[in-house]
Amino acid sequence: MNFADAIKSGFSNYVNFSGRACRSEYWYWVLFVIIGEIVTRIIDYGIGYPITYFLFSLAVIIPGIAIGVRRLHDLDRTGWWLFLGLIPLVGAIILIVWFCTQGTQGANRFGQDPLAGATPPIPRPAV
Repeated sequence: MNFADAIKSGFSNYVNFSGRACRSEYWYWVLFVIIGEIVTRIIDYGIGYPITYFLFSLAVIIPGIAIGVRRLHDLDRTGWWLFLGLIPLVGAIILIVWFCTQGTQGANRFGQDPLAGATPPIPRPAV
């Protein structure tokens, strides 16, 4: 999944907490949110009032939670594990490690593998 597809998927599945999300979909969404927050903070600094940052944050909070839940589903974990992030430092570290981990291959209890139709990566020659 590329950057544009991940953003489209994030907004088209705005409140979809079922199914699975691959690593690229999740991390491209995170990149989009970081870039958006930087841009809106610059705009807010220019106008002197934090309205664009607030509106952007409001627009991406629910799809961000939904894509996090779907990412946990790809690891065959329930979405309730997202509350682990409320534990200072340790919870965030565990979630980052899980979000970087490859999802379960094939179908799991949350649905089909989102990468099932994707072409496998081309192996590099050994040096």
